Amino acid sequence: MHRVHVVGLGVDHEDLTPAISKRIENAQVLVGGDRLLALFRDHPGVKISIKSPLKDVIEKINKETRLHGEVVVLADGDPGFFGIGKRLIDAFGKDSVIIYPNVTTLQAAASKVKIPWHDIQIVSLHGRKDMQPLLRALVKNDRVAVFTDHDFHPARIARALLGRGVDIFNMLVFEDLGAESEKINCFELTDVAKQRFSPLNFVILERTKPPEIPLSLGLDDDLYLHSKGLITKKEIRAVGLSALALEPNHTVWDLGAGCGSMAIEASLLAHRGAVLAVEKNAGRVHLIRDNIRRMGAYGVQTIFGEMPKCLKDLPDPDRIFIGGGIGKNNRVLETATERLRPGGKLVLHLVLMGSLARARDYLKGLDWPFTLTQIEVSRSGSIAGDQRLVALNPVFIVSAEKR
Repeated sequence: MHRVHVVGLGVDHEDLTPAISKRIENAQVLVGGDRLLALFRDHPGVKISIKSPLKDVIEKINKETRLHGEVVVLADGDPGFFGIGKRLIDAFGKDSVIIYPNVTTLQAAASKVKIPWHDIQIVSLHGRKDMQPLLRALVKNDRVAVFTDHDFHPARIARALLGRGVDIFNMLVFEDLGAESEKINCFELTDVAKQRFSPLNFVILERTKPPEIPLSLGLDDDLYLHSKGLITKKEIRAVGLSALALEPNHTVWDLGAGCGSMAIEASLLAHRGAVLAVEKNAGRVHLIRDNIRRMGAYGVQTIFGEMPKCLKDLPDPDRIFIGGGIGKNNRVLETATERLRPGGKLVLHLVLMGSLARARDYLKGLDWPFTLTQIEVSRSGSIAGDQRLVALNPVFIVSAEKR
């Protein structure tokens, strides 16, 4: 059986065991990125450069394996740690791939600055189009390591974080680890945003202080910045979140988000997914962003625009919450129900009888199963040296499931 040997070069390709060095030396085909292949420029074997799309490289490896037999793939750090190892195993099968582990970039970086790395959250932005994995990781982790690339370099990451209100982290930047030109510096994000770095870099973000308000479910209403009356009360919020039945990987739309309280608390439950707070009022959008910053709920994305037009480019949701009313026509409701994924849930918070009647008739027309719950909440208030209960407006909660 022909096998693909995947060799981790660690941070110093000269510090390999004799057996692994011999394996590379005897390879008839050498595969790797241009920088790694350049380390073995005198190697006599056939060389395949790893470039996008990776499926073309895998086809070449498959062909050369059949022709020559002995193929070695060179990888940075450890090929099984955010490396090419998994992709090759998926392509060729476990029995055809042998992995030779080595020191990871994270291990080397942590040792340089004398910090433990067992509890550092790791994110790779390599080849990605957005920073959502990093933003989500910053919510609950004090240290987050980032594998960068030529697009997501330290300065761009810093600018993007500052633009999203992330102001309680410093950035450790590691340049040319293991080389004579190695540099390690700790910066405030505002300083990183102005600098240029070696293309070979790695980043660790370190929390400098906790968020102003610890993020949790059921936050008191007065902890949110909001326009008077335009907030989903915490008791109603709890019932709405329960009705949504959120799972970690869900994509959630909060339409007519107001101050963002539902989206912010939903992000704790859909912590590996995407939570989008959609709002047309510019003042309220600023409130949402301020609340995200104050609570460190960086996984929430704010969408400013008129519905349903602004929903066009958003990812299809698994869950939709509408708490700002459904308007005089059903255009938003039509778009929401059309875009909701099969098996997804739609939850409406309504206070007007007319809105309730329109929503009920619309869902009946779709033949979707739905439930209707009325919630009445009273809170204690002081009077004559004693306490009384003060009623809040009742809310109708409509919960529907897409067939």
